[in-house]
Amino acid sequence: RLFSLAWPLMAELVLGFCVGLLGLWLASKVSDTASAAFALSNQVLSAFFLLFRVVSMGISVVITQNLGGGNLGQANKIACAALGASTWLGLFAGLLILCSAGLVLSLLQTPEPVRLVALPYLHMLAGALLLDAYNAVMASVMRAHLRTRDTMVTVLVMHGVHLLLCVPLMNGFGPIPAMGLPGFALAMAISRAVGMGMHLFLWQWRLHLRPAFKDWWRPNWGLLGPALHIGIPGAAENIAYRIAMLASMSVVAGLGTDQIATHSYASQIMNLVVLFTVAVGFAGEILVGHLIGARQFKHANRVVKKSLFWGLSISFCIASIAAITAPITLRLFTHDETIIKTATTLLWLTVILEPGRTCNIVIINALRATGDARFPVVVGAF
Repeated sequence: RLFSLAWPLMAELVLGFCVGLLGLWLASKVSDTASAAFALSNQVLSAFFLLFRVVSMGISVVITQNLGGGNLGQANKIACAALGASTWLGLFAGLLILCSAGLVLSLLQTPEPVRLVALPYLHMLAGALLLDAYNAVMASVMRAHLRTRDTMVTVLVMHGVHLLLCVPLMNGFGPIPAMGLPGFALAMAISRAVGMGMHLFLWQWRLHLRPAFKDWWRPNWGLLGPALHIGIPGAAENIAYRIAMLASMSVVAGLGTDQIATHSYASQIMNLVVLFTVAVGFAGEILVGHLIGARQFKHANRVVKKSLFWGLSISFCIASIAAITAPITLRLFTHDETIIKTATTLLWLTVILEPGRTCNIVIINALRATGDARFPVVVGAF
């Protein structure tokens, strides 16, 4: 059951990785400055996306526990209540990026050439954040109902639309002018609208859920309380990690454009390494939530051990392959020998890093599924 849930999640993550990889590759064809702007902006975007994880993370756990305990009605009410919270979080995040993008880039010590490219890209991304908030919550609800294959198809179509649109919008095609990085953001917004439409259809078809008009703008905080009790500490753990990433990115940005480009190329390959671990961690979280709701604690413990075994084994192998092939794969982005050499060193360090990161992902997700969200925050922040 673990792998039947994990492989659709893996497919989603791989295609999402491919979209990011294509965006970075297209940016690298322009210049290393454009690559640096793309990577830096996406780090900022990831920090804002954590706001949506506050709701989606807690919703997933609470719904799985209700479903495991046979309480479908309550699970459906919580799902609808999450839509209203997503509306306000998405609007808040979009407005915050519009108003503070320049300040954030300044705090990250962004070189002026990179800043000039990154600013319009971030402004265009702000419009896609509300749609991203809806998709994050609606996908979490589908996965909690064990509908991972339906979610996989939706996400594959969504990312497929993004892939098809980002090339002509970034580079220009016929009457379509070349937009550069803002074209990538516009393609993202259109693809997220497609994904939201598909999620709405699946909610009605598979789950028989039809949100009322008021559900889109009026969150029921009484119903969302248990989800926020898990989601806020869970997001806090992610926020601690993201702050560390932004702080290190600020140091890298202060070293110059080439160093930002090196960081972005190595990070993109590192993201491929962690995809399987994330998929196994999410699949384990879903199963553990159902088993905890059904009071099958020993079975839940076995699922965690199995997830950890496969996560450690496969992530170590993928990290090793990525480090060995780095001198070849990095040439897809750059021919600067200094950048290639430094990025290759970073990827060998990933081989050492990966076992620890795998343990964190699998065990923290499992603890969160039991409702224990505070201990991971303390350990993760430390």
